[in-house]
Amino acid sequence: MNRVNQNRKSKLILVAAMVALCTLPVKAQFITIDPAHIAASIINTATQIVETAATAKNVINNFQETVKIYEQGKEYYDALKSVNNLIQDARKVQKTVLLVGEISEIYVVNFQKIIDDKNFSEAEVTAIGNGYAILLNESTDLLAEVKEVITKNGLSMNDAERMAFIDMVYTKLKRHRDLVSYYTKKNISVSYLRAKKTGDTQRVLALYGNSNERYW
Repeated sequence: MNRVNQNRKSKLILVAAMVALCTLPVKAQFITIDPAHIAASIINTATQIVETAATAKNVINNFQETVKIYEQGKEYYDALKSVNNLIQDARKVQKTVLLVGEISEIYVVNFQKIIDDKNFSEAEVTAIGNGYAILLNESTDLLAEVKEVITKNGLSMNDAERMAFIDMVYTKLKRHRDLVSYYTKKNISVSYLRAKKTGDTQRVLALYGNSNERYW
């Protein structure tokens, strides 16, 4: 019985370590692969991206600063993806954090292409950028719910309740990732339809890649 309790405590400590430490500041470099520190860095990077995207007076110019923030945090995102020696409960937390990094990646990669696409006016690019900012903000809010459970409400929940909540947030974030992807594809489809009218489809295909054609 004591062994069972020790295993449960070990799981709780690992899960808490990956989420509760998310208040740590981002560091420029890391020496060892520390899942808790890496997770904190990804979350902080995503938050900075949201703040930069949402407060921009000139979305197009300000996006360059967003790219810098993303590139600085990408090393943590890639490192966390490579961590395999985690117990099942902690791995679900890992996957939840990685979804936020993936959502940021979808935004950064595709919005740069949209900025370079002459089929969109500056006003349209600004509107699309604002849409991304809203979606990114909702993603970080969902992850904050996990932090809330671990740090504040953890004492009032048992392991099963806590992991059920994390599973719920993971499912929400997965749907949100799909929503950000869908939003991206719909915007690209607008450019493609406009390009068909002007006989400029090859340029659009080259910009976004032929793999997107099934969505047009």
